[in-house]
Amino acid sequence: MSRLAEIQKEYENIMGSEMSNYEKDKKLASLMTEMEREFRIPMIQDKEWEEKNKAVIAMYRKLSMSRQTV
Repeated sequence: MSRLAEIQKEYENIMGSEMSNYEKDKKLASLMTEMEREFRIPMIQDKEWEEKNKAVIAMYRKLSMSRQTV
């Protein structure tokens, strides 16, 4: 299983859990930090990097958007 698939699975587990919204937010933030380190996501938007790493940035943005809804 690829690392992105593992992250997707973790995401689904977090969102499907009965933990509080605060806890979900903390877990999602932690997952985002892991992605930043593991995939070396640039702090400043970099179109070239994003073009080369479409699946990574899509997952990262999914996590970010989900944090806004919990």
